[in-house]
Amino acid sequence: MAHRGPDTPGGSCGRMVQLKDLVPAATNNVNTTFIVLDKAARAPPHGRADVAREETCLALVADQTAAAHFLLWGAECDAFEPGDIVRLTDGIFSYHRANSLVLRAGRRGRTEKVGEFTMLFVEAPNMSEVKWARYPGDPKRMVPEEAAGSPHSQVFKPLQ
Repeated sequence: MAHRGPDTPGGSCGRMVQLKDLVPAATNNVNTTFIVLDKAARAPPHGRADVAREETCLALVADQTAAAHFLLWGAECDAFEPGDIVRLTDGIFSYHRANSLVLRAGRRGRTEKVGEFTMLFVEAPNMSEVKWARYPGDPKRMVPEEAAGSPHSQVFKPLQ
């Protein structure tokens, strides 16, 4: 996938975050690096017929602090495989269809394969499975309501 660096127009100058620090938000400001652990089968395109629709697939990704579900769109489904180390720039961590919390590049973000197989990671907590609630003093801010109760993802089977 193409990558837009910090010196190009629209590139991000934001700091890198660890997956454990992800908080749901409707902004494209997630800059992180992770390893792809597993990838589910492609989901058929759906949505409005008058809008271009692409296939999607869900991946389990992780860094040394946490894991998350990463939504791949169109060509991204073929571009990344388990074991790939990926840099996400200007990504988004937010709710997607049916209240599924996912990390994704979105329209403004970029993904780039930066390595293979050589990254420490943990499978828990899975930030996509944490229950979140609105902060009482600021409805735009989300806080963890309940941590994910399982030591592994509820969507992907544990790695052997």
